[in-house]
Amino acid sequence: MASQRPPSSMGRPMSRSGSVVPGAGRPPTAIQPPPTAMRVATGMVPGTSAHPGLRGGIPVATPGVLTAQIKVTDRPVTQQGLSGMKTGMKGPQRQILDKSYYLGLLRSKINELTTETSKLHKEIESYNQENSVYLSYEKRAEGLAAEIKDMQGQLADYNMLVDKLNTNTEMEEMINDYNILKAENDSEAESIDNIFTERREREEAIGAIEEEIRRERRVADEVVQAMPAAKQEKYFTMTTTNEELLQELTVLQEELDVLITRKEDYEAELSHSQIKQEVVRLHETLSALEAKRDTMEAEQKSLGSPQEEREKLFKQVKEDNQEIASMERQLTEIRDRTRQITEEIRHLEQDSEAAQVGFPSLLKRSHSFISNLKLTVCSHRTR
Repeated sequence: MASQRPPSSMGRPMSRSGSVVPGAGRPPTAIQPPPTAMRVATGMVPGTSAHPGLRGGIPVATPGVLTAQIKVTDRPVTQQGLSGMKTGMKGPQRQILDKSYYLGLLRSKINELTTETSKLHKEIESYNQENSVYLSYEKRAEGLAAEIKDMQGQLADYNMLVDKLNTNTEMEEMINDYNILKAENDSEAESIDNIFTERREREEAIGAIEEEIRRERRVADEVVQAMPAAKQEKYFTMTTTNEELLQELTVLQEELDVLITRKEDYEAELSHSQIKQEVVRLHETLSALEAKRDTMEAEQKSLGSPQEEREKLFKQVKEDNQEIASMERQLTEIRDRTRQITEEIRHLEQDSEAAQVGFPSLLKRSHSFISNLKLTVCSHRTR
C-alpha cells in the first residue's frame, strides 16, 4: 500500500526557477481566498468582461487592493494551506461616483437644509412671540408710567397740604396761594393757546407756500417739455451741474464753519498767551522780510551783467547829451527870436503914431508868442 502512494513531490507544480513550491499539491479546498480581492466594482459597464480590471478586453489598472503586486513567495504558509494577505479594516473607497452616489449626497444635503430651515422657523416664531409680548408689556408700562406720574402729582399736593397743616397755616393764606397758582396756570394756558394758534397759522402759511412752489414747478416742467430736444438736454445738464455745485457748496460751507470755529478758538487762545503773541509778531516780521527779499532777488535777476549795464548807461548818456544839445540849439534860436522881437518893439515904441495905432495888436501877438515859447520850453524839459 505504501509503495503505490505517489511521492508528494510529483503533483506539485514547479516554479519558474525549477524548485517545487511548498504546499502547491494540497487540495484546492484548503486554499483560502482573499477576503476582498474578488470584490466586483459597482460601476462596471455592462457588456464588458466579467474579469475585474478588464474593459473591452483591455486590462485596466484599478485602484485599491486589486492593483497591489502580491508575490506568491510573500504569502505565509500555514498548516491549512495558503492564507491571503490581510487588508485594512476600512477597505477601498468608492471607485466610481455614479448617479446613485450623487442622489444620496443630494438627499443628505436636502435633509440638512430642511432641518436647518425648520430650526430657523422655530427661532423666528419664538422671536415673534417674545416681540408681541414685549410690545404688550411696553404699552402696559406706558400706561402705568402715566398713572404713576398722576399719582406723584397728587402725592405732592397731599404732601404740601400736610406741610401746611403741620405749620398751622391759615386758610386765607392757602386760598391766596391757590389763587396765585390758578392765575399763573391760566396765564400759561393762554400762552400755550397763543403758541398753538401761531403754530397752526404758520403751518397753513407753509402749506400755501409749498402749494405755490409745486404750482411753479409744474409750470416750469411744462415750459421745459415745450422746449426743443437740444435745449431740454442742456437744461437737464445744467440742473445736474447745479445740484452737484449745491452739494459741493454745502460741504465747503461746513468746512468753512469748522475753520472759522478753529480760528476763533486759536484767537481766544492767542489772546491769553503773551509768548504766542510775540511768536505771531515775529512771524509777521519774517513774512515781510521774506517778501522784501523776494522783491530784491527779482530786481537782481532783472538786471543784466556789468558790461550790459555799462553799455546801457553809455547809451542813455549819449541820448541825454543829444537831447541836451538839441534843447540848447532851440534855446539859442528862441533867445535870438526874443531879441529880434524886443528890437522891433523898441522901434515901434519910438514911432508914436505907429505905437498908438498898432501897439495893442502887436502887444497881443508878443504875449501869445511868449506863452507859446514857454509851453515849448516846458515840454522840452519834461522830455
